[in-house]
Amino acid sequence: MNIKVNIRRFNPEKGQKAFYQTYDVDVPPKETVLNVLLKIRNEEDQTLGLRCSCRSAICGSCAMKINGQGGLACNTQVEDVVTKKGEIRIDPPGNMRVIRDLIVDFTEFWTKVKSVTPWLEHTGPDPKREHLCSNDDMLKLSHVTECIMCGSCVSDCTVMEVDKNFLGPAALAKAFRFVDDPRDGIDDSRLAKISEYGGIWDCTHCFKCVEACPKKVLPMDRILALRKIAMEKGFTDNTGSRHSAAIMESVEHSGTLNELTVMPKSHGWWNIPEMLSLIPAGMRMMKHHKMPKLIHPKLPDVENVTKIFKKFKKK
Repeated sequence: MNIKVNIRRFNPEKGQKAFYQTYDVDVPPKETVLNVLLKIRNEEDQTLGLRCSCRSAICGSCAMKINGQGGLACNTQVEDVVTKKGEIRIDPPGNMRVIRDLIVDFTEFWTKVKSVTPWLEHTGPDPKREHLCSNDDMLKLSHVTECIMCGSCVSDCTVMEVDKNFLGPAALAKAFRFVDDPRDGIDDSRLAKISEYGGIWDCTHCFKCVEACPKKVLPMDRILALRKIAMEKGFTDNTGSRHSAAIMESVEHSGTLNELTVMPKSHGWWNIPEMLSLIPAGMRMMKHHKMPKLIHPKLPDVENVTKIFKKFKKK
């Protein structure tokens, strides 16, 4: 099987700008992308820079973008990603500084992971005594503990592309791993930190991290779970939690979203600077006849929607 592999090259020592270099390679269809790259480096171009180690989807070293999506080169087969034109595009992981070719700097990645205190802090009466956990408690953590910190989720995160302050899916999934662990005793301090700007409420639900994760950790699901836990524990004095509450209140009351009140309730009616900042957006909406009605109508059968909310509130 003859394919063309387009690899993004970058060597700052030579003062080069990033460019794509194409290699013609003859490989079996069941070959992995990593073996193709090693074949190129060993037989065609020894200057190609990449990371790899275990070749078994355990270490996470070979994370990269394959045809625009993050993943591990060692467990991605050529036949699954080659295009109809017989091509594969390889880029370094996104949202991290490129050092050379497919090698990136993980310094910021680890800084953000460390910021969520990714270890158990036991605060019980006897920290030296073993704290036994039930099987059910540990089963809830089974998937999230399989994270190999490869950075594929961070690579594809759309929020981190525009806001470097966002902690990112890897760090927040790691935070969930300890917040949901019954042996840990500093949930409040973790939840307080990740409820601030750059934390759990900045995720846009794009599902990119879920698609990229090679271990099915489901980072976005963990972020949504952290939001629920944070609100239940009283961390509601922030725009994100107020926004969530405003949407639920609107749907419960009328069956639909009242766009006129959601934004003021999210930012806080009392927050005059924020309210004034919304005026230009309101003017543009009026110009294009998109302004919501001053009197928000209810759905004809809204009482059925209200019953659903009441039922779940009792649980």
